[in-house]
Amino acid sequence: MANSFWESVYSNKEQRGFLTLLKEVEGRQEITFKEAFAVWVRIGLLSFGGPAGQIALMHRTIVDEKKWLDESRFLHALNYCMLLPGPEAQQLATYIGWLLHGVRGGLVAGLLFILPGALAIFVLSWIYIVYGDLAITEGVFFGLKAAVLAIVLQALIRIGRRTLQGILKPALAVGGFVALFVFSLPFPLVVLSAGIIGYLVARLSVPDASR
Repeated sequence: MANSFWESVYSNKEQRGFLTLLKEVEGRQEITFKEAFAVWVRIGLLSFGGPAGQIALMHRTIVDEKKWLDESRFLHALNYCMLLPGPEAQQLATYIGWLLHGVRGGLVAGLLFILPGALAIFVLSWIYIVYGDLAITEGVFFGLKAAVLAIVLQALIRIGRRTLQGILKPALAVGGFVALFVFSLPFPLVVLSAGIIGYLVARLSVPDASR
């Protein structure tokens, strides 16, 4: 990775933080583009269960197995991508790919994240159209639904254990769930309210806010 390029781009004082982060990731270990390419292919092929399952798979692969990013950096990137419009799981993959290998890393990670899934959807759609009236096909799709549900639940439990610590974070998660599914409040309003509450609690130096 060419540090001189990033030093020329991020030259002013306010942007030094990103350059420091980039060098920290670079110094952790030499990650070849070939190795990263194989990992993104693997993630793309195994990304079942929607965003929750996909994010959990990326966390297990990139943080736990490869140790390319630490827990705090991964969660920081996830929080940032959750605020952006669009599919947060693909945005997270693109961001991590860009962080590791620049623009080409982001493009490869983003494309490989969706291409295997798109191909799988095409094949499954074709099978359903051609053989959808057969009992065995209906049984297979019923089994797939159950498997995907299990993946999603496992992913939610895994990520929840890592992030929902202390008192404030679980309270905000429960409050957000109630606001969205019971009172049907707009998603942007819920996110903005949670951000304001977190900011105010942090300013008041409540111990749980920093956990």
